[in-house]
Amino acid sequence: MINTGLEGRGVVVTGAASGIGRAAALKFAQEGAKVLVADLDRAGIEETVEEIGAAGGTAVAVVGDLSDQQVVDEVVERAVDAFGRVDVLVNNAGIMDRMSALGETGDSEWERVIRINLTAPFLLTRAVLPHMLAAGRGSIVFTASEAALRGSTAGAAYTASKHGIVGLVKNLAVMYRGQGIRANAVAPGPTTTSMRVDADREAHGPTIAGQLSAATMGRMGSAEEQADAIVYLASDAASFVNGAILPVDDGWAAV
Repeated sequence: MINTGLEGRGVVVTGAASGIGRAAALKFAQEGAKVLVADLDRAGIEETVEEIGAAGGTAVAVVGDLSDQQVVDEVVERAVDAFGRVDVLVNNAGIMDRMSALGETGDSEWERVIRINLTAPFLLTRAVLPHMLAAGRGSIVFTASEAALRGSTAGAAYTASKHGIVGLVKNLAVMYRGQGIRANAVAPGPTTTSMRVDADREAHGPTIAGQLSAATMGRMGSAEEQADAIVYLASDAASFVNGAILPVDDGWAAV
């Protein structure tokens, strides 16, 4: 059995009301970590906390928009107050675009996707860094996407946001490795979650995405399989893994 070293650690997981975020929060709790879960979905996040508590774990919740600096500050303050530390941050919250090609991407679509998928992780990472630096250690895991590895799986805004996540991961890994902080990301392939795509049928994106075959993409994965990879990257079992973008996609990235 792998020793994750997560017992008693303070963990923050965003987008934890459902899907990959909820599955990750549950697995961290199973490993003995204390978990703060954050999401816009109040009912969903309360269900996550209840499920962790029913299994004997410890969890607290913050509801709000993580691209709002006040909400970010609340998340970090609550985690430190409740756990005395923030050892792990999982930047998982995200939304899809409308599969719009660049020429059909409006300002509002671009700004909303970039704000939630890229700016919010930046803000939260910046807020937890002082605590990790003071402790001399920390692990940050991002949920990127297959769209971070290629240009044909989503629209311009989502693709740009996830490529931006890869840049953040690599920069963090280089800048802070000498101070005990690791940064990595999973790049999920097709995964069964509650995330929905409100595709713009007049844009080019759906046409491009429609050309991807099941044989190319592989099977659908589960939220739990993505969570397993997230917990591994966050844990001491991955202590020498830094700056990695791990495809969790049944080999899609290898095609």
